[in-house]
Amino acid sequence: MKIGIPKEIKVKENRVACTPAGVRMLTAAGHQVLVQQGAGVGSGFSDDQYQQLGATLVPTAAEAWSAELVVKVKEPIPAEYGYLRPNLLLFTYLHLAADRPLTERLLASGTIGIAYETVQVGKRLPLLEPMSEIAGRMSTIVGANYLSKALGGKGVLLGGVPGVLPGKVLVIGGGTAGVNAGRMATGLGADVTILEVDLEKMRFLDISLHSTAHTLFSNEQNLIEELPSVDLLIGAVLVPGAKAPRLITRTMLRKMRPGSVFVDIAIDQGGCAETSRATTHENPVYIEEDVIHYCVANMPGAYARTATQALTNVTLPYAVKIADLGIAGALQRLPELRGGINTWNGKLTYQGVADAHNIPYSALPEIL
Repeated sequence: MKIGIPKEIKVKENRVACTPAGVRMLTAAGHQVLVQQGAGVGSGFSDDQYQQLGATLVPTAAEAWSAELVVKVKEPIPAEYGYLRPNLLLFTYLHLAADRPLTERLLASGTIGIAYETVQVGKRLPLLEPMSEIAGRMSTIVGANYLSKALGGKGVLLGGVPGVLPGKVLVIGGGTAGVNAGRMATGLGADVTILEVDLEKMRFLDISLHSTAHTLFSNEQNLIEELPSVDLLIGAVLVPGAKAPRLITRTMLRKMRPGSVFVDIAIDQGGCAETSRATTHENPVYIEEDVIHYCVANMPGAYARTATQALTNVTLPYAVKIADLGIAGALQRLPELRGGINTWNGKLTYQGVADAHNIPYSALPEIL
């Protein structure tokens, strides 16, 4: 199969969909890999490295997109819509529940859209987990940074110092992103509370964080009572493939003290606050209700080399199977890949996206 790896063009997106080592695996299996020139530079991988390990370098995005299977990191942006076409296999993060224009364009084009974030094994989302780990850890780092008075924050050092209480961190959601945010915050010495609705998950958090973080049942009243004392609020809620629930209202945010920081990890699924709107790494923050909002929709792109390596580790085995067996064969061999199919030849095949946009849903088994 001919596999294309175009350069990512979203603002400040320095990740690439495959490392040179991953290209070696694909070419060793007999596939041709078209890598757009410069695609890996932002992650520290040169064109020479790709070429030495078997890639065919192509000068333009159009040539990379001409492949049968296109492997990306982020969803196509409007400048890339023209590359979508019938029977194209697109394997990437799509986050369609928060992007109606892209959903409509994928359907109109007949592209087979396979979303990393909806491939599910049991309760796990194996292709989303590495980026959730990075975003979770990063949320504490950027939150601590913006609490600095020099950057407009309230001037609170999360770890405190002897004789001064540490800052308070509230994490909404105890999944992969939430537990990693909590780990980083406790590591800094902050006073950490994680809101969660799953009691078994709370028991896991209590054990894995060695009681260095508190757990609290997630409901509106508990959230309202906690907010006045919170320095850093991290939104880490996730409903797989669906639009993020708006758990934080503008009225709630007014309870936070001026100069507090809110990091919305859920922004790529629409955000979990009424005041959330997507930002970029060029202009990452804005202020609403005297609270600094950090809502960058591609947070892991800031740590591109680590993110690219972590992403390739989990996506490459699926890309190899798709290339080896074709999409129909891969769906039979890897049943969990069926959950990744969001669009199929003009049909919307993921319930959460259909519900978000009120577009008719078609079950994949019926189509096949």
